[in-house]
Amino acid sequence: MELELGGADLKAVLNRLRRAQGQISGVIRMIEEGRDCEEVVTQLAAASRALDRAGFAIIATGMQQCLTDIESGRKNGEDAQQMRARLEKLFLSLA
Repeated sequence: MELELGGADLKAVLNRLRRAQGQISGVIRMIEEGRDCEEVVTQLAAASRALDRAGFAIIATGMQQCLTDIESGRKNGEDAQQMRARLEKLFLSLA
């Protein structure tokens, strides 16, 4: 299954990933500076949420594409059950 993100979807996912990248850089800097533990954990949690949201957006797009593939008859050799199992595994990898 190839991921095809549209312009707006792609931009939103990339923005989330860039935000997470900046937050992770901030966490590293905070640790190096010996900042307060609570501040570091708060920033780390924000980065984790940004990564989760990007992952869920990608999975949602993948699910939408798979449903379209099933409806149009392009299954790439997979039946609906195999595709569902693969998507479920992807979803659970973020849980």
